[in-house]
Amino acid sequence: MRQIIFDTETTGLDPAQGHRIVEIGCVEVVNRAVTGRNLHIYLNPDRDSDPEALAVHGLTTDFLSDKPRFGEVAAEFLRFIEGAELIAHNANFDVKFFNAELQNTGHKTLDNYCGSITDSLAHARTLFPGKRNSLDALCDRFGISNAHRTLHGALLDSQLLAEVWLAMTRGQDALLIDVDDGAGSGGAQIELGQFDASVLQVVAAEGEDLAEHLAYLEVLDKSADGSCLWRTFEPAGQTPS
Repeated sequence: MRQIIFDTETTGLDPAQGHRIVEIGCVEVVNRAVTGRNLHIYLNPDRDSDPEALAVHGLTTDFLSDKPRFGEVAAEFLRFIEGAELIAHNANFDVKFFNAELQNTGHKTLDNYCGSITDSLAHARTLFPGKRNSLDALCDRFGISNAHRTLHGALLDSQLLAEVWLAMTRGQDALLIDVDDGAGSGGAQIELGQFDASVLQVVAAEGEDLAEHLAYLEVLDKSADGSCLWRTFEPAGQTPS
């Protein structure tokens, strides 16, 4: 199972208003293990970032001016994600930007190139309804350090989300714990013998305990207008005092 945890940074909130992607970060996860294979790209958006967006990611127009445009890296990006399940936090936001960039460069929408798209934020909300489910909040909840996250960065956020996603989706796959049958190297064979009940110590009630029990049965007898059910379990010859 191949998954790509991804994130973007953008010049603003809406591609319909001409906003563009300025950073792409992707982290590969195969069979629930982070492989160390990443894709990280800065992009020249040919425009300034809104002040609010710039305050979030800190990627200035000057810094991005010599970076490639999306059309120059689209093929590389699509090869990297091909056939994988894509996972992003608030995925609709990132997907609408990718769709705009892809369509502007003559490509199909993102869902045509991947296996599926999963929103980790929606999943978190089903697990923790009514609680904060931002990436920072989930890092705190699962004990994942994000102390180095002073500004948002697409690759850094993807790396944190990969850890969060694996923690959030970790579950017990079976009710029974596998026991080595001894055939494997170093395995110790475990033999379960028949249970012997004769070794159990049985302590019978006597003295004050027995007297209190019999007195309680008399109270039950009166409530039942006869003998209570417990009397059927009394040893033969045992009668109330």
